[in-house]
Parts: sequence; C-alpha cells; structure tokens
Amino acid sequence: MKFEKLKNIVEVKKGKKPSFVVTPDENSVRVLQIDDLRNDTNPKYTNDKTGVLAKEDDVLIAWDGANAGTIGFGKSGYIGSTIALLRKKQPELYSTTFIGIFLQSQYQYLRSKTTGATIPHISRKALDDLEVPVISVNDQLHIANLLSKAENLVAQRKESIRLLDEFLKSTFLEMFGDPVRNEKGWATKPLGELCNIRRGASPRPINNFIGDEVPWIKIGDGTKGNDLYIESTQVSITKEGATKSVLLDEGSLVFANCGVSLGFARILKIKGCIHDGWLSFENIRSELNKIYLLKLLNNSTDYLRRIAPDGTQPNLNTGIMKNFKIILPPINLQTQFAQIVEKTEALKTQYQQSLQELENLYGSLSQRAFRGELSVKQEAVQ
Repeated sequence: MKFEKLKNIVEVKKGKKPSFVVTPDENSVRVLQIDDLRNDTNPKYTNDKTGVLAKEDDVLIAWDGANAGTIGFGKSGYIGSTIALLRKKQPELYSTTFIGIFLQSQYQYLRSKTTGATIPHISRKALDDLEVPVISVNDQLHIANLLSKAENLVAQRKESIRLLDEFLKSTFLEMFGDPVRNEKGWATKPLGELCNIRRGASPRPINNFIGDEVPWIKIGDGTKGNDLYIESTQVSITKEGATKSVLLDEGSLVFANCGVSLGFARILKIKGCIHDGWLSFENIRSELNKIYLLKLLNNSTDYLRRIAPDGTQPNLNTGIMKNFKIILPPINLQTQFAQIVEKTEALKTQYQQSLQELENLYGSLSQRAFRGELSVKQEAVQ
C-alpha cells in the first residue's frame, strides 16, 4: 500500500472575517462558520465578495479555537476567519467524502499537535504530513460509503438515547407538572422533613489516604454510565480515610450540590465514601419514592442553580436543601413513575452498550481502511 502526504493532495486556504447582512437578498451568499460544519440551524449571509469562497467539493476544517480540528464537507459559501478550506489539486484522483472522513479519523492526532498557549491552532506541519492511502477512486467511494453507514448507525443510536431521555422528562411533566411551579396543586413539604440530609467529606490531603479498601465516590463517577445509578468508582481510600469521610450504604441517594455539576442525583449501587461535593439523602420517609425524588431533583436543576448563593461557584448547602419544598403526589403515582424510569433506564443501558460496540466498530473500520488493511469488497455493515 502506497501513501501520499496530504500537502501533495490538497492546497490550504484560510478564510477571512466576513461582514454580515441582516436581511439577505438575491445577491447574498452563505457564510460558513464553525457551527455550520456540524449543522445548518442558524445560517448567515454576506454581500462581501472579497472573501474565500468554498465549493461543495472542498473539505473544510476549523483552524482555530476550542473546536479546532472539526471537519465539514459538501457545503458552499464564504468561510470565516477560523476556518480553512482544503481544495484538491487533482479532483479526479480523490473523493471529497473520502478525504473528509479520513481527516475526521485524525481529529485526536490533530488536536494533540495544536499550537498556541491559550487558543489552539491547527499545526500546518502536522496537517501537511498526514499520510493518505493511495487507492482508486472507486475504492475510496466504497470505503467512504462503508464508514458513512457505520457513522449513521452511531448517530441513530445516539438519537435513540436522547429520545429516551426526552421521554422520561416529558413523562414526569405529564404526570406531575413542573416541580417548581406546581401547576397541578400537589401538597408540598420541605425536603428536610422527608429525609436526613448531610454533606460528604473529603479526607485531606486526599493523597495520604489513597488505598484499595473503601470505594471513594467523586462527582465524576456520577457522570459515567446511566442516569440512575453509580455502579463503580475508579479510586479507593484506606479505612483510616473512611473514618474522616461519610460512608454510605448501597442504595443511598446522593446529589451533586456545587460547581458545574450542581443539580444531578444518583443512587449508589456500591457501598462507599462520598466526596464533599455530594449531599446524601438518607432514611427517606415512606411517603416519598427514591427514584421519584431523583428525577424531581434532576428536573429542578435550573431552579436550584438560581437559588444557589453567588460565589466562585454555585453551592447548595444542607440548610438550603432542607428548606427546599418539593411537590408530594400520592405514593402510588410516584411508584408508577419509578417503574417507568427503571424500565426506560434498563433499555437505555442496552442502547449505550450497543453504542459503544458501534463506536468500536467504526474506529476499527476506519483504522483498517486508512492503514490500507481493509478489503472493501469483502466488508459490509449490516
């Protein structure tokens, strides 16, 4: 298998800052910015014809900023100053889709080679030196079609997961209404009357207590897996460290009470100590279903952020949460909702496992394809 450096295949042209028109007319032309590489939800236009005009046959790359390395193709318009176009020197020898998908597969590499202390910029040398397999246009199209199918399957599975999340949110609102406005007029009680609330504790300095005896549950552990349970943790602490923290039993409900993660709750599937970024809700009274409470808290995030005291980061202390009045529908209705949640989250877990398998498949196919190891005539995506 032969390879050719990208600099011999395409020429690179950087865009320029455009002047926008508020009301487009028949002379206006689309302006492509970084967000436009992913969607077409907010198109903008210009009447300035002095910029760099991209054609649908060009590949576009976000050159600067947090999204540097993002790839788009099949779009036309004047490109903004944070975008560069890659125009094929010999269009008859290369498929635009093939080059675009190839560059998407190199995203992590290009990100690792960016320059700039505060704002990342694509390294021209790293981009130029990328080696593209030299294969026929027909084989390029076969590979692009195969990888596009795999990518579409990934996108479909992600959409299915998103729809399950939306289903749970809409089901909660349909059954109970907005938990803050309480349009349905449910009885309310302060949360402190329905459970015991206490804050986690972090033994310090934490490095002195890292061990392998007691799971140490940090906020990040709640952002992995499903939206209901914490089933594992990456770090453990010693028994001495556990005496300086808050040890919870399996089945405990925890709530992230500070920082950017404020507002989400999880149920522990493990016994362990909790970081001081968590609040625990224990000894929940019989009139309150645990899963219902979890989803109520998740659906109240915006309100809870608004009432959090100002400071370097929002923080909801135990006093605020004890006084937080929650709606209290009949327990049978809460239980009915909790059963819906458990079934939906079980299905979502299956979808997430399937998504991981599809992403692994896509990664494996793309690596093999761009190393010249994929026999396109023998591979197929079901």
